[in-house]
Amino acid sequence: MREYHTQMEAAKKGIITPEMKIVAEKEYIDPEELRALVAKGEVAIPCNINHKAISPEGIGTRMRTKINVNLGISGDAKDYEKEMQKVELAHKFGAEAIMDLSNYGKTNKFRTELIAKSPAMIGTVPMYDAIGYLEKDLLEITAEDFLKVVRAHAEEGVDFMTIHAGINRRAVEAFRREGRIMNIVSRGGSLLFAWMMMTGNENPFYEHYDEVLDILREYDCTISLGDALRPGCIDDATDAGQISELIELGHLTQRAWEKDVQVMVEGPGHMAMNEIEANMRLQKRICHNAPFYVLGPVVTDIFPGYDHITTAIGGAIAAASGADFLCYVTPAEHLRLPDVNDVKEGIIASKIAAHAADIAKGVPHARDKDNAMAEARHRVEWEDMFKIAVDPEKAREYFESTPPADRHTCSMCGKMCAVRTTNLILEGKTVEFCSEK
Repeated sequence: MREYHTQMEAAKKGIITPEMKIVAEKEYIDPEELRALVAKGEVAIPCNINHKAISPEGIGTRMRTKINVNLGISGDAKDYEKEMQKVELAHKFGAEAIMDLSNYGKTNKFRTELIAKSPAMIGTVPMYDAIGYLEKDLLEITAEDFLKVVRAHAEEGVDFMTIHAGINRRAVEAFRREGRIMNIVSRGGSLLFAWMMMTGNENPFYEHYDEVLDILREYDCTISLGDALRPGCIDDATDAGQISELIELGHLTQRAWEKDVQVMVEGPGHMAMNEIEANMRLQKRICHNAPFYVLGPVVTDIFPGYDHITTAIGGAIAAASGADFLCYVTPAEHLRLPDVNDVKEGIIASKIAAHAADIAKGVPHARDKDNAMAEARHRVEWEDMFKIAVDPEKAREYFESTPPADRHTCSMCGKMCAVRTTNLILEGKTVEFCSEK
């Protein structure tokens, strides 16, 4: 029988859990140091007691930057087989988390299959599933109904849930008073805003927050405090609505920790590069150094079709400035449900941002593979380069598409390869071009 309900409760009691031992080994950190960080809430280990296939990961202070892959069906694209192909890609390229954002019909069959087979953390937004799960229109759903969906997801084994508890009446007042170009772009946030306006009631996840926490504590499900008022364009960034909600999230973080529920806090959104570092520091201060989970940020609004790049730029700056968890964005963002190729491009872009940030932050052993790649390039050993590459198939495909006459070069420089030239000189050999065959 476990002596604790959650990882945080165990940490506060001085217990190093099996999950903490696994994470400590992955992160090259002493288990006791990790336990102390979990006890303070600076590291979360989202790990539902019913998710048996999980390979635990830590998110937060001194941890590697993690990435999340969003997938799931919609009313216009409801092929679960294609979604499972995206799951396989996420596993192949080492995404630490997968969020099922399905918003059409009965979604639990796909989700339970996903939880049964996936070593990655699984996240959901129960608000998305409420209408399909309950078979009610938005106005007919009660606060108790919303809690039923939270419990159902927790029972299934979901490791973390995005709950938009911070968009209460105070935050809405700040948002409406100032005004915005894009208003609310969070799907879950917009549904809650609509429900609040139509019913005249307070946000049910805020009003019944203690009951939400009791459910999550029972299954050791981490709460990811959603940013319903995140900016949807760079001109809306760091406005009164965003900051007002962030203040509420800081208070909700403390309330969750009091009940031993692990917390992540979600952040922007769209934001110009010069505002990102300040936002990361502000969130960490207001939310008591809880792990920070960011979407992007998208650093410019005029490149639809390339938003995996605009968010990789923002994500790298954010993670280097303190963000702990990056939500990937695909080239299909703002345009359509992503296909399998879009998902791959999004994963790779997000992995680039996370890894670049880990190098900048001095995460232990973050440079190891980069140094190994440099050594392989110094020796012009293509097979070693392909093995080290995150996407070896693409690297090999590019190299072989225009094969060089000399396998110790590539078709860009040929025999004028700088590495080859320098190696020959340092080996005491003569560099010749015209006489070489």
